[in-house]
Amino acid sequence: MKEITVDLLKKYEKNFDSEKYNEIAMNTVVNNGIEKSAVNYSEVRKSRHNYSITIEAGDITNQKQSGRCWMFAALNLMRIEVMNNLNLKTMELSQNYPLFFDKLEKTNYFLESIIDTVNEPLEGRLVSHLLTDPLCDGGQWDMFVNLVKKYGVVPKDAMPEAISSSATRELDKYLTLKLREFAHTIRSSYENGKSIDELKNMKEEMLNTIYRMLTISLGKPPVEFTYEVTDKNDKFIRIENITPVEFFKKYVNIELDDYISIINAPTKDKPYGKTFTVDYLGNVVEGRKIKYLNLPIEDLKTLAIKQMKDNKAVWFGSDVGQYSTREGGILSTTLFDVDKLYSTTFPLTKEERLNYHESLMTHAMLLTGVNLSDDDIPNRWRVENSWGKDVGKDGFYVMTDLWFDEFVYQVVINKKYLSKEQLEMYEQEPIRLKPWDPMGSLANNK
Repeated sequence: MKEITVDLLKKYEKNFDSEKYNEIAMNTVVNNGIEKSAVNYSEVRKSRHNYSITIEAGDITNQKQSGRCWMFAALNLMRIEVMNNLNLKTMELSQNYPLFFDKLEKTNYFLESIIDTVNEPLEGRLVSHLLTDPLCDGGQWDMFVNLVKKYGVVPKDAMPEAISSSATRELDKYLTLKLREFAHTIRSSYENGKSIDELKNMKEEMLNTIYRMLTISLGKPPVEFTYEVTDKNDKFIRIENITPVEFFKKYVNIELDDYISIINAPTKDKPYGKTFTVDYLGNVVEGRKIKYLNLPIEDLKTLAIKQMKDNKAVWFGSDVGQYSTREGGILSTTLFDVDKLYSTTFPLTKEERLNYHESLMTHAMLLTGVNLSDDDIPNRWRVENSWGKDVGKDGFYVMTDLWFDEFVYQVVINKKYLSKEQLEMYEQEPIRLKPWDPMGSLANNK
């Protein structure tokens, strides 16, 4: 391998000094940072928060220092139905409540996975993957469906936020410590002659420990509750002694099985028109498996627009950290002229970014609007985030259509908006992906 020599460094320095622009760029970036120095202000001016279709969805929520974006986006979608059914201006569903059960169910899922892989080498890629982040905050749409079907939903005042739900780092630290200990216990017991049935019997006490830790940290989840609220017409409403599952069925009242995940993964190993699942990805052991239908990006846009034209928001997953700014809330591929700043280009395609670990889904939000031309062509999209009102424009982002092309990976759509051909595609047996596939990423951005 050719080394970096003193003469080579002198050559590079001479090349740098030969272009006076480089000195100006250096002084600017050193004092202001890369992206602030590269902001394209013409793009900022074009990124207007005005749309031809807008869905009113309630006050902006705040996930704070937690990776619960997928829960917030799903609950924000569901609360619209509660608001409509009860004639409310706004309301929130508890985000602490599903967090409690997600951690408990993920514990069971993890322990079952460890038992399932007792014959795999500890240093192998599969077991290493399972141990890397066994109880992260992140999740997928199908995982949230599993929680709601089993446990329902509750208004926020029935199980308010706790310190450990709003800032999950400490809770995740000690739960993860315990789960890795349990993994060691299971594998060691198997090596010492315990049967698979005996290992499964050990789970009950392990789950009891996690339940105790969760209850101490997050509080007891309600078995039933009373909800009191005043509607838009100042009418007082009291709903007494209702269970979380009953509340979902009566006041959210959507058929969860009708909502499916459509992805855009333009890589050679994932043909369009095929369905996919991911090994060892889930939370509720007996629940619905992760399943995606892979379609061209234009199909994701068309389906999202159809759904929003019916005044229904769209849960979606994207790589939110790419070409975005919290100030003003803009998602645009031309937001930063970093190529001009550095006198180079960044030509990787969406396919190449996925293949070379440059991009994947990191964050879930809601589409609550779109701006269409007279011939129904979108040019910008209204995004409801869950980072509070102080981020973006009063909590909202504007996403350009080109950014949608490059960094949106998933939308959740009611089956009724799919064509007959697309529905037939979805009914195919899914191709199984490895646990570390980019499409196995979880929405987990804090």
